Amino acid sequence: MSELPDDAPVVAEARRAIEGVLMVADEPVDPQLLAQLIELSVPRVEELCAEMAAGYEAEERGFVLVRVAGGYRFQSHPEMAPYVERFVLDGQAARLSAAALETLAIVAYKQPVSRAQIAAIRGVSVDGVMRTLQQRGYIDEIGRDPGPGQAVLFGTTQHFLERLGLDSLADLPPLGDFVPGADVVEALEHGLRIEATLPDTASLPDTAPPAPEGPDGPVDPEGPTGPDT
Repeated sequence: MSELPDDAPVVAEARRAIEGVLMVADEPVDPQLLAQLIELSVPRVEELCAEMAAGYEAEERGFVLVRVAGGYRFQSHPEMAPYVERFVLDGQAARLSAAALETLAIVAYKQPVSRAQIAAIRGVSVDGVMRTLQQRGYIDEIGRDPGPGQAVLFGTTQHFLERLGLDSLADLPPLGDFVPGADVVEALEHGLRIEATLPDTASLPDTAPPAPEGPDGPVDPEGPTGPDT
């Protein structure tokens, strides 16, 4: 494949071709495939995509050209998220539950991981949410544990990367960002120790002195009451 000359008409045509392909693509398009389609080298295609992305940003367009899951695609500009969310979520009820999101996070960070390992981390059965995540295309079976039983191992999919706008799993935020600092943990432990040492007033025995006994039973210390007094 010969490199086309880097003149203005050819560059303009290449950019239009990239736009046309990405506009109809259902998934991010690999730069190598783009290079084959427009007969340019992969580095040149990536250079053009970077230039186009910068141009869209400079023009303050409502969309951006980004590299996601190893390829390029168009997506809405992050600043337009409130309007896009209003459009997409209006009347939509099929959103992932908190349990599903927790399970998906475990798979993302611990993969490859078995169903039993996920259940041990969450402390509850995860069969239902695992089926949901598989049906949605966020996770899939990626192998088997070589140990006894050869449990099925799960991992995230390309669809997961696309929905989160990530190029690879390396782009996931580090778990340290979500772990409280040592000072916060120490303060929480100190508060728990104080609560543990406080007496439970509801369970304390009644320490009031017993009423004095008379020949006919307990005597009222305040004396008799009634109309005769």
